[in-house]
Amino acid sequence: MFYYYANMLFTVDPASPLPLADQIAGQVRGGLARGELTAGERLPPARDLAAALGVNMHTVLRAYAQLRDEGLIDLRRGRGAVVSGHVSADRMRLAELARAFVAEARRLGLGDDDITAMLKEVRP
Repeated sequence: MFYYYANMLFTVDPASPLPLADQIAGQVRGGLARGELTAGERLPPARDLAAALGVNMHTVLRAYAQLRDEGLIDLRRGRGAVVSGHVSADRMRLAELARAFVAEARRLGLGDDDITAMLKEVRP
């Protein structure tokens, strides 16, 4: 299942262990990091994206809520989801690297305290 919107392709893999909402949010993060989405750009309406991907609209709304909570998009009634004005590609790339680091640390069995201690040890 896929959906083209502006310069971006949205896809979901129902067989993936990653929840569908996380897959959608991750694709928006990736689009921001790659410069496919820019500040002020609208994301597809949740209803349209859900229908095209064959998922529940609340799944898309959960993804958008994650992105809102991270400060990446603004959600406004009647206006929909809009990329926040203060998001930079460099910040997005750094956030993606941090997510990858935490995911790998979790895979290796490290807890929050171990991850935090590791980050504190890193010196430029």
